[in-house]
Amino acid sequence: MSKIFIKNMVCNRCVMVVENELEKLGLQADRVGLGEVELDKELSQDEKERLSTSLTKLGFELIDDRKSRIIEKIKTVIIETVHHHQHDAKHNLSDVLSSELNHDYNYLSNLFSDVEGTTIEKYFIAQKIEKVKELLVYDELSLSEIAFQLNYSSVAYLSNQFKKVTGLSPSHFKQIREEKRKPLDQV
Repeated sequence: MSKIFIKNMVCNRCVMVVENELEKLGLQADRVGLGEVELDKELSQDEKERLSTSLTKLGFELIDDRKSRIIEKIKTVIIETVHHHQHDAKHNLSDVLSSELNHDYNYLSNLFSDVEGTTIEKYFIAQKIEKVKELLVYDELSLSEIAFQLNYSSVAYLSNQFKKVTGLSPSHFKQIREEKRKPLDQV
């Protein structure tokens, strides 16, 4: 069995697209998840090149180097935490990342900042704000329910952070919501 890592694979639709592409190429995957694929065998160089070409056309990228794989895994854990509620809110992000990636958080934080040009915390906040935007657009939850769901200590803190990132208050965003959300891979 082998694992391959794929950049920009950030949602369930991405997983479905990659599964379809693997099937077209005749490659059998044991598991396809956000940012990674477990295959039943090692890929030949030709298969890797065909897969890479195919994925690039779809906006994805095969990741070969170790540091890039760690960065993608950090992003995947954050996206799963924020958008899919995969981790218990009682654990802080640094503990979750250290545990999931088996690395000291300081190493992960420095690597992420060096490669991405932003901090893990800013990336995490950006993901949370995108989730807030999504929930505001759906208009099914109150702002206090959204704050609770995303583990904000108060509505005021959520509102301040939202305004700091977007330049708008949540209520103003709700009024002008068209074209204000970004795809997760562009956050």
